[in-house]
Amino acid sequence: MTVEIERKFLVNSNDFKKEASKSYSIKQGFLNSHEERTVRVRLKNDKGYLTIKGKSSEDGLVRFEWETEITKQEAEQLLALCEDGIIDKIRYEVNFGNHTFEIDEFFGENDGLVIAEVELRSTNEDFNKPEWLGIEVTGDIKYYNSQLSKQPYKNWK
Repeated sequence: MTVEIERKFLVNSNDFKKEASKSYSIKQGFLNSHEERTVRVRLKNDKGYLTIKGKSSEDGLVRFEWETEITKQEAEQLLALCEDGIIDKIRYEVNFGNHTFEIDEFFGENDGLVIAEVELRSTNEDFNKPEWLGIEVTGDIKYYNSQLSKQPYKNWK
């Protein structure tokens, strides 16, 4: 069993783009977006992935995650079966201190939203925070991709 420990933040400037070592296009959808579990299909450039995530801990830091690579063709076929609300984004990777931040710049129905995530080895692990990192949204379910597919950023009041 694999466990993901992750913190999420809003991003307050585009300065991260100058620091990015990689970027790639992601399209993803959800075969299941139940609060107890999600089953995600992702097309990342030309590679496909099938991911199952469990319910987050109460503080939103920890949850079960299992992922396997699938072909591009399989991912495209599964995306066609997904619930409404396909997520379209570019992910940037920024190495900062001893960690890699993954920054998602959303498009389409979630245009204007930019979220940074950092994976940790423990829930109380310290890490350096770049200047462009904004307020923390860890555990706020509305920022989960599965929720953004149902309640897109453009509809928030």
